[in-house]
Amino acid sequence: MESLAQQFEQWLVTIKSYPLLVAFLVAAVGLLVAKLAELFLTNIIGRMVAKTESKFDDKIISLLHKPIFTTFAIFGLIIASYSVAKELGNNFLPATLAILKSLIILSWIRFFMRSSDSVINSMGANKRNFSFAQEDTVPLLKNLAIVFLLLAGAYSILVTWDINVTGLVASAGIVGLALSFAAQDTLSHLFSGVAILADRPYRIGDFIVLDTGERGQVTHIGLRSTRLMTRDDVEVSIPNGVMGSAKIVNESGGGKSQYRVRAHVGVAYGSDVDKVLNVLETIAKDNKYLSKHPEPRARFRTFGASSLDFELLAWIEEPSVRGLRIHEINCEINRRFIEENIVIPFPQQDVWIKELPQERSNNEDSSFKDLDQKY
Repeated sequence: MESLAQQFEQWLVTIKSYPLLVAFLVAAVGLLVAKLAELFLTNIIGRMVAKTESKFDDKIISLLHKPIFTTFAIFGLIIASYSVAKELGNNFLPATLAILKSLIILSWIRFFMRSSDSVINSMGANKRNFSFAQEDTVPLLKNLAIVFLLLAGAYSILVTWDINVTGLVASAGIVGLALSFAAQDTLSHLFSGVAILADRPYRIGDFIVLDTGERGQVTHIGLRSTRLMTRDDVEVSIPNGVMGSAKIVNESGGGKSQYRVRAHVGVAYGSDVDKVLNVLETIAKDNKYLSKHPEPRARFRTFGASSLDFELLAWIEEPSVRGLRIHEINCEINRRFIEENIVIPFPQQDVWIKELPQERSNNEDSSFKDLDQKY
């Protein structure tokens, strides 16, 4: 045993006299450790997470292979660099260390960018626990994560190369202040877009009506503008600054896609009110496109100037077919009222002429004669 120990010590002394050989051996050990770490991650940790129902942890483990292997392998190269630093000069070590550390940072930035995408997709699939991760907010969250990771990675690399970032931060602040004044409207739209995506007054697929009269289905919610597709198949692009300050009626809101339509009709005075109500409700119940729950209903609203005014209320499956369903209801009301002899009156007005007294009439005639003589 003593002879073996002495031989090993002699071997180490001999190797130390060859720095390049030491560096090679250290780098080889680093690669060996990196491979063992990768195998441990795959065979042991990978098998453990494979037993879970979620696929998210499997995805993270598969993404960890490269950064784990790269970190251990480059760490071995860093140790090996110290062995050959004296032979290669004083300027070799700082530059080499900065390059190797930058590679490690880039490897982990790539991992975090890919894993953040998986994390956000998983949150979007689990809307019950992560209500903020909706279809329209997931792209925003991904972009914010990418921007944050890129900034963090750039800062880490600059620090690794011993670059003073204080001046860069100050310059960025001045440039940002100048851009904020030069692009006030654009920034207003951007902040309004973020507020819309966070507050979600409407979502992609909703039918909305603006206070300016535009009505359509939301097809895109971006950071700068919102796009609507009208019933005329015309796309309207509205800046988010306008959307943020406008009054918006969301016809698809409330958690249900159903929408209530109203058909107004007037009948002649003297008509049988109960009969009219029964006919209107029968029309709605016989229409297969109208929802049965809630049930349609007819209401006698008011005594109009020329008619008794009624209103038929029914529910449709989605707001996009509102015009078509009202058209069908009105056509059926007209047909059934003709069959049932229910009169739909046109606007009319009775004029009563009252005869003036004889004395007043004579005075008016004399005044008209005086005016004729005068003029």
